[in-house]
Amino acid sequence: MSGGHDCLAITEDDITKMLAATTHIGSDNSETTMEQYIFKKKTDGINIINIKKTWEKLLLAARAIAAVENPQDVFVVATRPTTQRAVLKFARYVGCSSIAGRFTPGAFTNQIQAAFREPRLLLITDPRADHQPVTEGSYANIPIIAFANIDSPSKFVDIAIPCNNKSPQSIGLMWWMLAREVLRLRGSISRDLPWEIMPDLFFYRDPEEAEKEERERAEAAAESQMVAKAADFQAPAKEEWGADEAVTDWAADGQPAAAAAAAPAAAPAAIAAPGAAPAAFQVTEDWAAQTETTTDWSAEAPAPAAPAANTWGGSSQW
Repeated sequence: MSGGHDCLAITEDDITKMLAATTHIGSDNSETTMEQYIFKKKTDGINIINIKKTWEKLLLAARAIAAVENPQDVFVVATRPTTQRAVLKFARYVGCSSIAGRFTPGAFTNQIQAAFREPRLLLITDPRADHQPVTEGSYANIPIIAFANIDSPSKFVDIAIPCNNKSPQSIGLMWWMLAREVLRLRGSISRDLPWEIMPDLFFYRDPEEAEKEERERAEAAAESQMVAKAADFQAPAKEEWGADEAVTDWAADGQPAAAAAAAPAAAPAAIAAPGAAPAAFQVTEDWAAQTETTTDWSAEAPAPAAPAANTWGGSSQW
């Protein structure tokens, strides 16, 4: 289908992306209708998908999507968690409607319920996992485009794109390529320039791994800020007081000055009271040699005073 047009031929870059995302790796089992897309079978039983036929069916699906006048009439459905991110991104860039998560039974057949829809084209990720929208689409005569593996059932599927739909990287890359081809056919982007949207946006990301990456990124940013602050910090210059240089022995510091100040103060005290008794407690520098004169505290106590006479006029003789 794409052999006669050079602009529609697959490029080496696209082949490299497919091989890196393991798009060509099929399953062990195979359906009868999907055996035509098998390139060869490995010794361990793994079927290899023909990438050329994958690209041709991808272009056919892109032409069918671009032919719909109203993009909102195209519905993309994904029930598996690993494909919901790719479906939402595809719906955003192409402009179609998306159903990510649980598919409500009767959405295409029951006209009474509020979630009733009438799509003109239906895209699914896995015919086996999305069997409910495939069955209801067959009741409403809706054309179905599906990313099918070698062992996927092709019943009620109009355009089957053979690829590895079990790998998150592979199915994300296929949705990215399909969105790019649709935009190229519409004329929104040029074939000469690469699409600025990266395929990584279509890949499934584990929430725990995403939180771990965010935490590590925040810790690295905080650490870099601390290093920058430490590099900008300058210690203040040391203040020179001058007195620190003169003092060499801190244990003897202040003793001569204290003795000189005590001598003049003791002389007037001796003159004022020549007959005073010697001090009972002497202060010396040797704390072990300090002795305290024992005194009789009971003898020093004053005699009790006589009781005061009653002056209130009464008699004390009873």
